Amino acid sequence: MLVLGVDPGSRVTGFGLVEKTNNAVAYVHSGIIRFQTKTEFYKRIHRIFQSVVELIDQYHPEEMAVEDLFYAKNVKSALKLGHARAAALIAAAQSGIPLYEYTPLEAKKAVGGFGRAEKEQVREMVKVILSIREDPVLDASDALAVAICHCNWSRFDQMKGVRTRS
Repeated sequence: MLVLGVDPGSRVTGFGLVEKTNNAVAYVHSGIIRFQTKTEFYKRIHRIFQSVVELIDQYHPEEMAVEDLFYAKNVKSALKLGHARAAALIAAAQSGIPLYEYTPLEAKKAVGGFGRAEKEQVREMVKVILSIREDPVLDASDALAVAICHCNWSRFDQMKGVRTRS
């Protein structure tokens, strides 16, 4: 099963693709969608949508996992993050692939066993799990962690014969 993980952000959106075969997870591709600060907000949101659709069209993932919202002190930042998430969610819906959402805590626990791990710790664990030599960009490693998290949950759900995360 090919899974597309997305770590949405209005300035940088990370993405990562992993292939799950039996109980093994392998790295396929990852990267970021980055914007100049001066790019108008609505254009950034549209580009996130377009980029996720392009990734889906190019790689044909069977499922998509997106990092869910977390508590934010800054309301304006939280709203912008919500818009970026919505762009990715709509891309999945338009493409007809099943979508699953995981909190940052769940994704961090999936790769490191600790839900409060720093971004650098998450990246190091993702590198170990996927046998990656190069350092992925932090937002891309977060997206890979979300994809790994989904692979873990889908394995658990298959063992129980249910789909609880949709």
